[in-house]
Parts: sequence; C-alpha cells; structure tokens
Amino acid sequence: MTENQSVPTETARNLRKTRVGVVVSSKANKTAVVQTVTRVPHAQFGKIIKQVKKFHAHDEENQAQVGDTVRIAETRHISKLKCWRVVEILKH
Repeated sequence: MTENQSVPTETARNLRKTRVGVVVSSKANKTAVVQTVTRVPHAQFGKIIKQVKKFHAHDEENQAQVGDTVRIAETRHISKLKCWRVVEILKH
C-alpha cells in the first residue's frame, strides 16, 4: 500500500478482539459484566490452568441477563471501565 491509500473500514474492524463469556452481572444500566475463562499453560511448569477475567461491556438494549453466554468485541472507551460492547447473545 502506498501512503495515499487508507485501510478499508471493514478490514480495520476485523482486527478488533472478540471474546465469548458468561454474564455475571447486569445490574448497571446499559452495562453487563462478562466473565471469560481462558486456558493457558503455566509459564514454568506447563500445566494447563484457567485464567478468569471480567470485562465491563456496553449493552444498549439491556438484553443480556445473568447466566447468558455472549460475544463481546473491543471498542472505544465508553466510560472509565467500559471498552467492550455486546455483539450478540449466543445462549439464554
């Protein structure tokens, strides 16, 4: 690519990270707390361990309920903690 050409919007959006997790809290307005579990090998011993992380995700219609499996995608910061958004609800 030359310096005059820009990256198409569709290609740039595909570079954003996505995660699949379970909603553990939906008490806040337009926000769902999503917990993801990643299996990674231990740095020294190599045993597979679970790495649990929570993400605050923007849920515009307040559709996600506790226990739902959802897909979230990285986005710009919406508030201090929210930089993810709910893309779709996979299972109720």
